[in-house]
Amino acid sequence: MAVPQNPNFNRLSFGGGQFGGNKQNKVNFRNRLPQKETLHRINHNIKAPQVRLVGDNVEVGIYPIQEALKIAQQQELDLVEISPTADPPVCKVIDYNKFLYDKKKKEKEIKAKSKATEVKEIRFTPNTDDHDFDFKAKHAEGFLKDGNKVKAYVQFKGRAIQFQDRGQLLLLKFAERLAEFGTLESMPKLEGKRMLAMIAPKSKKK
Repeated sequence: MAVPQNPNFNRLSFGGGQFGGNKQNKVNFRNRLPQKETLHRINHNIKAPQVRLVGDNVEVGIYPIQEALKIAQQQELDLVEISPTADPPVCKVIDYNKFLYDKKKKEKEIKAKSKATEVKEIRFTPNTDDHDFDFKAKHAEGFLKDGNKVKAYVQFKGRAIQFQDRGQLLLLKFAERLAEFGTLESMPKLEGKRMLAMIAPKSKKK
């Protein structure tokens, strides 16, 4: 059964505000939230005549909108429309600021977990000197620390292909240099005119 509209209801605040009392203690609900937050309909902005209500300390079910608003009011919380396309729309009784915070935190966690591992390439020649080797090793350390794989390869040109052994030794030395940060996935192998080695980042200890 629908609950009659309280003539003072539009002046009541939610989410910890005061109900009734003198004007000094009243809080305008809409001013309590950031102006830019328009992601969801809340409280009196919900247009559906009835809603499916969910939330803590709430008996899940379909309620007339005025009764759902009254339940949120009694708990000093907000009525938030979380599934507007459902029939009827699903609304949750919760503090809206907390709802936005939890939603943003969850999205951030999902994004972090789904981040694709990038493969960074480090190029050598059979005659790479020690200075260039050290410079590239430091770059590779940074890539591995960031969770990326490192594809190291020695590029052979012309007759340099006869120095395959030199290329293999260079890549093994490179993998040994990075042993603290990454693991050599397989022995260096020749592909065309390149000798390749893939180094994967070590998983971080919790």
